[in-house]
Amino acid sequence: MTHPNPDPHDRVLTELDIEADPFAICALEGACTLGLGRAPGATLHYVLGGQGRLSFQSLPPIDLVPGRLVLVPSSLHHSLRNHGGGQVGLPVCQPAGLDLEQHVARGEGGGNMVVLCSTVRLGLRDTHGLVDLMRVPLTLDLGDAPGAAQAINALVGEVTQPRTGRRAMIRVLLLQCVIEMLRQRLDAGDPAVLWLGALADPGLWRSLRAMLDDPGAAHSLEGLAEVAGMSRSRFAERFQMSYGRAPMGFLRALRLARAAQLLTERREPVKRIAQMVGFTSRSAFTRAFIEVWGQSPRAFRQEKTG
Repeated sequence: MTHPNPDPHDRVLTELDIEADPFAICALEGACTLGLGRAPGATLHYVLGGQGRLSFQSLPPIDLVPGRLVLVPSSLHHSLRNHGGGQVGLPVCQPAGLDLEQHVARGEGGGNMVVLCSTVRLGLRDTHGLVDLMRVPLTLDLGDAPGAAQAINALVGEVTQPRTGRRAMIRVLLLQCVIEMLRQRLDAGDPAVLWLGALADPGLWRSLRAMLDDPGAAHSLEGLAEVAGMSRSRFAERFQMSYGRAPMGFLRALRLARAAQLLTERREPVKRIAQMVGFTSRSAFTRAFIEVWGQSPRAFRQEKTG
């Protein structure tokens, strides 16, 4: 008896190491804006109540309504805007017993918006940092995902009812929602998750893992092709098709994404950060960083930590 080839997307999702950990409740009272800065990791926002908008410096805004989840890439500057009006969902308070940060903004008029924020980490086969591959926000509406809707209904119950093990249960329910989001985007052929489906290619995965494990190493096209077990031209072609950019361009983007994280998480001098991600010249690093992030490494760090 023959069996159909297993779905590569299913294999990847099964092997992904996904963590989702709630860390904050954002409450906006009246028409106002709450700046969230740049998180060093990906952030999942779930709109518990109210209506507004999630804005970015260089990307189109995303409307926020109850039941919408938005996964924001690491180090992407963003802010919440509450339109005001009717309240739906939780009152403006910190749910007791969850040890969450609370960020509150107040403006004119009535109506509250409440958003639960969680960190999201992606790993695969003992390699972490897959979240660096995400370039644009992903969204999921519960009306299109019955399974996630059930998880979120249970999550709201956990947030509002004091029970033992609430935080652990919330983490599991958020994990289910992240998997549903990725699955839905993969099934739809969304280019934003093209890289996720490509993880099933063993050769490309070996080269990608080498870059993720140590983006600052002296990688070359020839060396990465050898790791992948392909000719230089074949490797470059398949990598471009799978990840949407040439290998060395991808490596440069990965280095700058990792640099953004290091600048917010560590206190090493900018020159040392540049060396850690593979730049031998601080001036070249600064030019490349400004090109991607719109400001110098020093200004980027001060904005995040100041």
